[in-house]
Amino acid sequence: MAHTRMYTLDPSLSRTEPRGHGLRLRAWDAGSDDDAHTWLRGCTDPEFQRWNTPLKLWTDLAGARESLRGRARDAADGRSASFRITDEESGTTLGHIGLNEISRQMKVARVGYWVLPEARGRGVATRALLLASRWSYAELGLHRLELGHAVGHDASCRVAERSGYRAEGTLREAMFEAGRHDAFRDVHLHARLATDEEPTPPAPPGVR
Repeated sequence: MAHTRMYTLDPSLSRTEPRGHGLRLRAWDAGSDDDAHTWLRGCTDPEFQRWNTPLKLWTDLAGARESLRGRARDAADGRSASFRITDEESGTTLGHIGLNEISRQMKVARVGYWVLPEARGRGVATRALLLASRWSYAELGLHRLELGHAVGHDASCRVAERSGYRAEGTLREAMFEAGRHDAFRDVHLHARLATDEEPTPPAPPGVR
């Protein structure tokens, strides 16, 4: 018989700024110059563009601001939750993680993330994904989180596996090719349930 895991928020987690594993997740601010420049830098990074193709392609600060405003509207409507991954002590921005296509009826959402070049190789994506997953189960009452990445994106595959997202198969031509809206590529689908065992997070850098 399957046992349902009951997630409750740790006292250190707030609704708007979940924290833990050496990180704090903060809301993006479209009116902030720093946030807009960071969003632009992250979304135009060659490694991001190699594996991701937004529905609307933009390469300037105005596009970054509009993208952030769109995410804020979706968050206000309950369709998504977008977070700036920051170092808990310094507040330095390390990347982004978001819950997209949230369905409260079906208790499901899709997860996406990226990490800035200077923050890679430190377990940031794994720690952020564990934190956001726990928050979504406890705060939003979700049951299933899905994570899809382009076939060949081995780094993202490892993040998914370390975060307890089991591989469920390959979706044929389910994602745009890099920089194109007229060609497609296959996607590896991973998912984690609220009833799955929660993995042990990697220690933040400098912690033994």
